[in-house]
Amino acid sequence: MNSVMSRKTFPAATLACLLSLFFASSAPAQQPTTPPAPAPSGTAQPAQTPSPATPGAQEPVNPDDHPFTLPVTVNEVNLIFTVTDKHGNFIPNLKQSDFALLDDQKAPARISSFTQQTNLPLRVGIVIDASTSIRTRFQFEQQAATEFLLQILKSRSDRAFVMGFDSTPAVTQDWTNNLDALETGVNKLRPGGGTALYDAVYSACRDKLLDISRGQEPVRRAMVLVSDGNDNQSRAYMDDAIKMCQRSETIIYAISTNWTPSRGKGDDVLQKMAGDTGGRAFFPPSVDEITAGFNSIEEELRSQYALTYTPADFKADGAFRTIYLFANDRRYSVRARKGYFSPKQ
Repeated sequence: MNSVMSRKTFPAATLACLLSLFFASSAPAQQPTTPPAPAPSGTAQPAQTPSPATPGAQEPVNPDDHPFTLPVTVNEVNLIFTVTDKHGNFIPNLKQSDFALLDDQKAPARISSFTQQTNLPLRVGIVIDASTSIRTRFQFEQQAATEFLLQILKSRSDRAFVMGFDSTPAVTQDWTNNLDALETGVNKLRPGGGTALYDAVYSACRDKLLDISRGQEPVRRAMVLVSDGNDNQSRAYMDDAIKMCQRSETIIYAISTNWTPSRGKGDDVLQKMAGDTGGRAFFPPSVDEITAGFNSIEEELRSQYALTYTPADFKADGAFRTIYLFANDRRYSVRARKGYFSPKQ
């Protein structure tokens, strides 16, 4: 279900209609608006400019006629994404009109905002494989993770937590921006036991990241997963873990600890989990280069775009809705989550 949109080919006419939406609505509205009626599947209409509101005027509201004017907007989607060239370099200074978007196979009803976000508060979970299989590399992983935390938490509003896992996950430091406490949490981890990777990812998203995902303050949620990707004891399946990340709107950045010359099954697992959540998997060729992976994650978290939109034909039914976002300039690649779960009424 998560890959439906990435495999579907859309007619040229559909994409042309999509682009008209982005050109027509390049500036976000400054006053509350009632979006146009949802367009037919695969098409979009230019955003309507509302008449200025009369100060103090009160008009009767029919919930059936104005489903998108509630004070708390539950049907807006916040989409954070990264744009790179073929060499992996980040592309800055793009405009809304440089992209096209489909939500559940339909162009969005309205684009509320489009910005290049570089200073959103971070919510980062450091999830480290502490199973027997990575014992020989464990101490270096701890050192690199500590360095990463020291580099990335630059604001009082940033927060992180530390979780280790073998056959079970364990949080050794809860949400904090106290670097000493986070370092202590990393150093508390000890290798040993089996590997329940999917359980750990599922638990981190459900218990920690989902908990703060519905707050009023816009934040950037990410999980840094350090593992060889091999799971042998989870009760959850990989799809369960991915879906929970999508529910919590969390991007996975995976760093593989498999430093053998050939890619293994675990590497494919890390690649899929990162790709389906809009993140990226890193495969450093040696233990000495794991720090480079952390540096790339830090750069990416500070170099992303944010798009807020209202889907067409939105239903608060808890169903999964696919997202298809691409750059009009095909020299650029866009990484975004494959979809999201609508809130349940």
